[in-house]
Amino acid sequence: MERLITIKSVVEAQKLCGPFDAILRNLEHEFKVKLIFSNNNLKIKGNARNISKAAEAIEYILNTLRSQEAPLDEFDLKCFIRDLKHPERKSFVSLKRSGVSKQGYKDKHIGPKTKGQKEYVDAIKAHDIVFGIGPAGTGKTYLAMACAVEALKNQQVRRIILTRPAIEAGESLGFLPGDMYEKISPYVRPLYDALYDMMEAERIEKYLETGIIEVAPLAYMRGRTLNEAFIVLDEAQNATAEQMKMFLTRLGFDAKAVITGDITQSDLPEGKPAGLMQAQRILNGVDGIKFIHLSGADVVRHELVQRVIEAYERASRVP
Repeated sequence: MERLITIKSVVEAQKLCGPFDAILRNLEHEFKVKLIFSNNNLKIKGNARNISKAAEAIEYILNTLRSQEAPLDEFDLKCFIRDLKHPERKSFVSLKRSGVSKQGYKDKHIGPKTKGQKEYVDAIKAHDIVFGIGPAGTGKTYLAMACAVEALKNQQVRRIILTRPAIEAGESLGFLPGDMYEKISPYVRPLYDALYDMMEAERIEKYLETGIIEVAPLAYMRGRTLNEAFIVLDEAQNATAEQMKMFLTRLGFDAKAVITGDITQSDLPEGKPAGLMQAQRILNGVDGIKFIHLSGADVVRHELVQRVIEAYERASRVP
């Protein structure tokens, strides 16, 4: 059997093929079909089921190329192929349809890539307090930072405040030299990494100097009222119950807070009440507060990360 898909131009055909025909060869391998260009058409050969799946992927790629929005990247293609092959765990969301995709620094495209991530971003836009809970690699921190930068650029807030508990991941770093910002810097490195993806280094340095962007340990939030600010509390699974209540009551007028954490990776001392889990129990259902739970299907790192998370989840269910 075979099926024809119309290609509008030589340029479109080149983009569809990818560098050294990489996209085409990838599609052939994944869907067990043969792809052949003939005049203005792409011919798909194979059995009916494989042709249908391959055609759906190709039509998606062409629509993305024609939309003149975000270019298709390798991860988009891998996610879409994964979901076509495993429809029972469908998670991919078209950037074109999401309505929340943004351009980062140097035109790097930033936006949700899975349904869970889109739900997370939509919740941040609609609620003043959002909890993003899920495993590593699901974009909890990165997307929160993207929303914070967007809010600052759109003058919805006057400053961004980045904070997290200063707890080492299972090992002591010992005495750290320098002032408060130098001491906290190793702990907030992921937040800095996200910032430098979204803004010019010179602007970030200027904003840090003038206080438009502030980085501080969670303990330094006590006694403050944070007005017109977008606050990101990262690694919230390491916040105690007292710290979590203290943080949540800092919110001032025209402020927004996003709390991210992975309840499976807490570094709190044994027996210490976890503030994130307590907050889930107490605040779930409170108007204006939204809890978003991301899963392995929302992982946007190396595909092995998703398998590692799933393996650990299976192991945790074994008595």
